[in-house]
Amino acid sequence: MKAYTFHVHGMHCKACVALTESELGDVPEVTSAKASLAALSVEVTGEFGDKTPEHIARDLSEVLKPHGYALSLEKQKHTPKWSDFNLAFPIAAGFVGIFLLLQKLDIVHIATTGTVGYGTAFIIGLIASVSTCMAVVGGLVLSMSSTFAKGGDAVRPQLLFHIGRLVSFFVLGGVIGALGSMFQLGVSATLALSLLVGVVLLLLGVNLLGIFPKMKHFTPSLPAFFGTHIHGLKNVNHALTPVLVGIATFFLPCGFTQSMQLYALTTGSFWTGALTMLTFALGTLPVLSLLSFGSLGIHTKASSSVFFKSAGLVVVFFGLLNIASALAAYGIIPALFNF
Repeated sequence: MKAYTFHVHGMHCKACVALTESELGDVPEVTSAKASLAALSVEVTGEFGDKTPEHIARDLSEVLKPHGYALSLEKQKHTPKWSDFNLAFPIAAGFVGIFLLLQKLDIVHIATTGTVGYGTAFIIGLIASVSTCMAVVGGLVLSMSSTFAKGGDAVRPQLLFHIGRLVSFFVLGGVIGALGSMFQLGVSATLALSLLVGVVLLLLGVNLLGIFPKMKHFTPSLPAFFGTHIHGLKNVNHALTPVLVGIATFFLPCGFTQSMQLYALTTGSFWTGALTMLTFALGTLPVLSLLSFGSLGIHTKASSSVFFKSAGLVVVFFGLLNIASALAAYGIIPALFNF
């Protein structure tokens, strides 16, 4: 039994750590796998016979390839692709323009009220589904798809997974909203939480841009062991396992989910919190459904770098707008828009 350390390409958050450890831990030859977000590496211990480290890295990369990761012996130098912004800026500007139009038509709300409306929550869900959710929930979806497909039951488990996920986001979002009312958050506490939502979104957007790699360490999230234990649920052989995994995704270390959970807390209402989290989950549903029943993988596409930068710019806009709108709603600064 030997230990090898490999560099991981494509790792960007704590959810990636949990997914990498979970997938490599399921390999028969591997006894343990311990990933490090700070070093962008993973230490793998196991019995690999007479395979060379290069051979081991290639074999294990095949396991991680569906999730957008790869292993190597050499550390990859981070070089931002600035040319991608030539396309990313116009795409993001178009998306922001559509959002402001929807705001003017009173379909989404944030610019004038300082609150995250249901339309905004849905849009953030769409963005989350092709960024962190692709790693966090997408890994579970892909693993479950392959596991149950081998047993000839590919559709029912996926339906149960998505139903469990939507129901849990509605119920637990309502619980968080009700907790907000029990604590009777004052003006200062509500303002602080609203600003925190904006800061979390801002950090997530900067991370998606891929130009400041060290910023990923400042993104708040639940400890990685939550993700590790939740990913382990997929190996439990029971008819209700897909439902349990769907419910457990509410607690995965996804910054977008946690920013919406923080907002749900500020609502002080069961129904507002429940509908906000449900709408956010519905926003993630189209992409995650394609992952379940198809072979979608935006992270494997040649255009993924431009896409993530475009999404990052949009999320940065939402973060800054949420901060400014919260300050305006409490009379600290003038309102940005007068629709």
